[in-house]
Amino acid sequence: MKLLVINGPNINMLGIREPGIYGKNTYADLLTLLEQTAKDAVIQIDHFQSNHEGAIVDTIQAAYGVYDGIVINPAAYTHTSVAILDALKAVSIPAVEVHISDVDSREPFRQISYAGLYCEKTIKGQGIDGYRQAICYLQEKYG
Repeated sequence: MKLLVINGPNINMLGIREPGIYGKNTYADLLTLLEQTAKDAVIQIDHFQSNHEGAIVDTIQAAYGVYDGIVINPAAYTHTSVAILDALKAVSIPAVEVHISDVDSREPFRQISYAGLYCEKTIKGQGIDGYRQAICYLQEKYG
């Protein structure tokens, strides 16, 4: 099984950006978690992070025919990007949405998730462990 993990804006600032909300784990810690999860699950995981919506859309499109599943944290684009939603729908790759914080307990605008309209599951408020949970879900269902 081959999975792609996509992270949106400011995820590269984990550990620095609002640690009271997003925790003290750094982006490097997240990448270590992805590597360990891939090793434990005996699967391949590639990762991508961008602060640019078009780069995320291009990466989703390039995943067509290459990956068996996508784990995506669109970050701020969760609440604004129909383009990311449309890209996910276009490639028809099973996807799980992840949010490090519990977006349901935050500002009202964070309750809206365009990407979540396509994703078959959303994991929120589990810190970076949510990524591991998403990967395990995809492996169990499609691996």
